[in-house]
Amino acid sequence: MANVTLTNITKSFGAISIIPNLNLTIADREFVVLVGPSGCGKTTALRMIAGLEASSGGKIEIGGRNVTQERPGLRNCAMVFQNYALYPHMTVAANIGYGMKTRGHTAEAVQAATLRAAGVVGLENLLNRRPKELSGGQRQRVAIARALVREPDVFLFDEPLSNLDAKLRVEMRAEIKKLHRRLQTTMIYVTHDQIEAMTLADRVVVMNGGRIEQAADPMTLYERPVNQFVAAFIGAPSMNFCTASIERQGDNAQLRLQDGAILHPDPADLPALLQQTSPSITVGIRPEHLHASPTGPIKMLVEAVETLGSHKLLLGTLTGKAFCAQVTPDYVIAADGIAHLSPQPGKLHMFDSSAGQAIRAT
Repeated sequence: MANVTLTNITKSFGAISIIPNLNLTIADREFVVLVGPSGCGKTTALRMIAGLEASSGGKIEIGGRNVTQERPGLRNCAMVFQNYALYPHMTVAANIGYGMKTRGHTAEAVQAATLRAAGVVGLENLLNRRPKELSGGQRQRVAIARALVREPDVFLFDEPLSNLDAKLRVEMRAEIKKLHRRLQTTMIYVTHDQIEAMTLADRVVVMNGGRIEQAADPMTLYERPVNQFVAAFIGAPSMNFCTASIERQGDNAQLRLQDGAILHPDPADLPALLQQTSPSITVGIRPEHLHASPTGPIKMLVEAVETLGSHKLLLGTLTGKAFCAQVTPDYVIAADGIAHLSPQPGKLHMFDSSAGQAIRAT
């Protein structure tokens, strides 16, 4: 069993608290991605699991064993770094097998493990090359193979794809996902890229200010964010937000935007909306959940149009705030024009204006 449990973990640098109190359980064989903006504490949490950073308080368990005070080499975790951390003077084979060699394994065992790991990541024909002779994607494969030969209980990835171009990132995401399916090993992956998080993870942990905002499977995060921070962070382009007043009509209610546009919430969310004591809320609408309609209640001032082949993005403002809509590629509108838009039924998100918590049916 290679489950990982963090209990009341804290981390401070002097008087500065980076992680105030972190509790997280990662199941055996689960692929969990820690995601959040720079400085949210995700890399610090990963390094504490690896033993590269000492926690200021709390307990870390791997496979039910308390490893809080153990040095990194005894935790049986393998880490893949952002900058690859390869030895430039060594061949690919030597880089992969170096850790085994220093731990006293025989040359035969090192060679067998190196060949096996190289085969898993497709490096069999590159074993005699040096890092400078490899592409960025190939170097990252070497780093992964070096982690593989350790046969760890837990794989730790610290933004491993951030130095690659867009095409290579897509390819390496697929390779890492296939690797997890093949090995069936616990993997913890850190990134600031929410697309990586959504495409790789069994479960995504969204962090902010050293705290967990929400931990759930990717589609739950996308469809049912618990608060405005998660709603804004998950999804590309980001969710639009507008202020709306609540107009009650007995057991019903509608939402009026500041420009007078009327929006209708999902009927399932009406009971939660009617319980609000504040006269106004924040409404969230994802760009992909809007469509152009001559009678659409949303009247957006278009300032720029981005043509992306399968769709167009309209960039502009609504009630003085930045607004984005995704429309079909055949939709024609000029800059400074007004786009009439309708939200898809049931796709409005509502948040209370004070704490930013989601308003919806439980």
